[in-house]
Amino acid sequence: MGRRRTHPFITVFDTLSIDYSATRAAVEKRLEEVRQFRQIGFVRQQAGMTVNYEPRFHGATHVISKPAERTAIRNVDREAELIRKSELLDQAMERLTKMQREVIERSYLDDEGEYDFISCGEMGISDRTYRRIKADAIRILALAMKLEVYVNDRVPEACKG
Repeated sequence: MGRRRTHPFITVFDTLSIDYSATRAAVEKRLEEVRQFRQIGFVRQQAGMTVNYEPRFHGATHVISKPAERTAIRNVDREAELIRKSELLDQAMERLTKMQREVIERSYLDDEGEYDFISCGEMGISDRTYRRIKADAIRILALAMKLEVYVNDRVPEACKG
């Protein structure tokens, strides 16, 4: 049996005070967001045609409401943000090994939505190995995409840039 190689990101991950469950949730949320964007595309928000009731207090009378302009700006900004997140995920996926990349694609990015035990059977690995590979890949993605959540929301001095 050969020695298992560890990724340099994983050793860094173990030395920091990181909240593992919150970090995993942040990575899974980002993966789901990118999966929906890649499968469906960007769904633009439409400007409302009817005005909502809004109390008008007298004060700054020079303020103008521009709902169509706000909606257009929000649509452009949101689409650009989703494209940036998708590109960042692609760059982060390049850091993974072939097996880790396949596990992440099967678990989160494919549109088939099959269970993990089916994926491990098709890949020819045990459930435990599959979960270990998946956890390591999520750790690497968290650090590569800067989604790690620190305990007590305090960033260590060594990580400030």
